[in-house]
Amino acid sequence: MIDVAIIGAGRLGASLGYALRTKGYKIKAFSCRKMSSARSSEKIIGGGQPSTDTVDTARQGKLVFLCLPDKAIEPVSRYLYQSTLDWSKKYVFHTSGLLSSSLLRTLKRKGAFTASFHPIQSFAQKTADLKQFEGIYYGLEGCPEALLLAQKIVRHLGGHALLIKPKDKPLYHAACSMASNLFVVLVETASSLLKKTGLEEDPSRILFPLVQGTLHNVKKLDISAALTGPVVRGDRASIERHLRALRAFPNHRRIYTTLASQALAIVKKDRRLSTEDIKALKTLLEEK
Repeated sequence: MIDVAIIGAGRLGASLGYALRTKGYKIKAFSCRKMSSARSSEKIIGGGQPSTDTVDTARQGKLVFLCLPDKAIEPVSRYLYQSTLDWSKKYVFHTSGLLSSSLLRTLKRKGAFTASFHPIQSFAQKTADLKQFEGIYYGLEGCPEALLLAQKIVRHLGGHALLIKPKDKPLYHAACSMASNLFVVLVETASSLLKKTGLEEDPSRILFPLVQGTLHNVKKLDISAALTGPVVRGDRASIERHLRALRAFPNHRRIYTTLASQALAIVKKDRRLSTEDIKALKTLLEEK
């Protein structure tokens, strides 16, 4: 197995380091901005030299992962380029879902094989949990040599590779963000409405079984078949009452009408309602 170095052993970096080590990759070194953070990552990864020295960390890996915030990737890449390290035939992967491997062009000019390697997963904390990598998809893009290694790693982690064109990365990442980040916002929006009813129970606890059941249906069936509720039924009376209740909360109402309109587009595509019902619902949802 190839020797690995991780620059930016935070939530993703530490979790990925643990998964790779579990699968037989040797984690030689990893770095964080603060030594205290590197020490906490050491407990997760279970091997390798913790450090705050980016260059020394990169020196120890044949494959160098840059698990960094998007804005830090290019500056760190330039900093590594200015070092005396020999980059010939090293592999350098960054983990941004939005940005392409072109950010690593300076290292590529020095002979490195470069790629973007993006696990389509949410990493809320550093965890020693191999399951969060198994069965997921990875957005990959880069030079042929780097893609061969990236696909091999994905297979070892029990995942699925998606080859993404550089020009498509913003759209790809927007989709991932909507499904993950904005999904959390949607749950919070629904929770905040429940709070306004005066319930003492934690709204997230109330909604969690519903959310979990919905996700189960999406996985078991498909998105269209999992879609239920008043829009699918053509239930104008229920939607009218929802909209009246939401007049006091214009931001929530706007979210409701936007998503309900998208639901209506799915229903129209699947021909689950009559043309008359669809027109009536569309008019209702577009009323100010």
